[in-house]
Amino acid sequence: MNDLIADKPVPVTVLTGFLGAGKTTLLNRILTENHGKRIAVIENEFGEVGIDNALVIGAEEEIFEMNNGCICCTVRGDLIRILGNLMKRRDRFDAIIVETTGLADPGPVAQTFFMDDEIKRQLSLDAIVTLIDARHVWNHLDDSEEAREQIAFADVLVLNKIDLVSPEEIDRLEARVRGMNAAAQIHRARNADVALDAILNVGGFDLSRALSVDPRFMEPEYPFEWGGSFTLEPGTYEFLLDEGPDRSMVVVLVPLPPDGTLETVIEPVTLLFSNPEQIPLFNEPICFAEPCLLDLTKARSRFPVTVTKKGRYALFTEHRPEEFNASLLKNGHEIHPDEEQVFKPDHEHDDEVTSVGITLDGDLDGKRFNAWLGRLLSTHGADIFRMKGILSLRGQANRFVFQGVHMLFDGRPDRPWGKEPRSNRLIFIGRNLDRSELTEGFRACLV
Repeated sequence: MNDLIADKPVPVTVLTGFLGAGKTTLLNRILTENHGKRIAVIENEFGEVGIDNALVIGAEEEIFEMNNGCICCTVRGDLIRILGNLMKRRDRFDAIIVETTGLADPGPVAQTFFMDDEIKRQLSLDAIVTLIDARHVWNHLDDSEEAREQIAFADVLVLNKIDLVSPEEIDRLEARVRGMNAAAQIHRARNADVALDAILNVGGFDLSRALSVDPRFMEPEYPFEWGGSFTLEPGTYEFLLDEGPDRSMVVVLVPLPPDGTLETVIEPVTLLFSNPEQIPLFNEPICFAEPCLLDLTKARSRFPVTVTKKGRYALFTEHRPEEFNASLLKNGHEIHPDEEQVFKPDHEHDDEVTSVGITLDGDLDGKRFNAWLGRLLSTHGADIFRMKGILSLRGQANRFVFQGVHMLFDGRPDRPWGKEPRSNRLIFIGRNLDRSELTEGFRACLV
């Protein structure tokens, strides 16, 4: 049995989060609760006095402290040495948690587990877990590169201290971080009370888990969240909105071809939304085929809509109608859409840190893919925080799964494709990513 244990890589969880996010609270829970799991914790702290050997906590957990600097930037050699010493007692634990300091970039810590064959043989990066202080994180998102990168690197995001803010603020925060990292699993917690199964054995390689959490994260993104089609008679209508999470909202109304659907006009409507800074403030009445910026500073805003010809029309809104209690009325009666669709928005994205998902059917030429990825990482590796994917390689019966941190890459064959359609799914998370460049470069690797 010990031989079987020794042959299986130990899963490692990197725990990060900005100062005050709740990492210590979570670790205290892990070290004191009767959860039956055997976990070794490597804790990185600053201080004059530290411990460079094992401190046994209870019967089954061990802590290692490093006091001579931040793991991520000055003592990665110490981390490797401690991991090596820890593995000599492999039979005493089933998993490892490495905690970084609140000001750390978790990338270099994660890179440790991609560095050499011995590390990869004995240890596997299971997940990067980032705790977020829901009350105070807004003070750091716009001015702290570390806070943004901790979110971007994460496989799991824990929105902590949700009892200190309103449900609306939590929803807004989740939308913001989802824009920065579309692949991460997101959990909400009070006092860092999150189930261990939510942060351990997550499977950093498993992009399918991200899809199970958010099946839409690989979908194209649009500058609008909702569209509805209406059959309208000539006359004057009213578009009513309450004040919502934003002080304004962009809408576009366009005529539809006789047999057209919302999909028919998505491309031209996207172009209309493409320059929001140039969209004029509402000018009566709501105009066709031109975007209008609606001022929602009043308690209840009414905007006239004039229809001169009977037909089918599509209304697209920057935000979902329910966020503003929006409705289209004729003579005081609400008009319901014939068809409606919710779209994945891009306007929640951080200006700098974003994620790009790519889905393409077909088989890849392995040599072409390796060459493209090598060029990509050599030129943009510093800006690509995380990447992971499922690949269909020509001539291979099994799926190939991979993940990477900056310029380091690791992959392995996975389960057989079987009857499952062969396709490729990738996610890149990083700074200043060019969706078109990534998509076309990857497309060129197809057979």
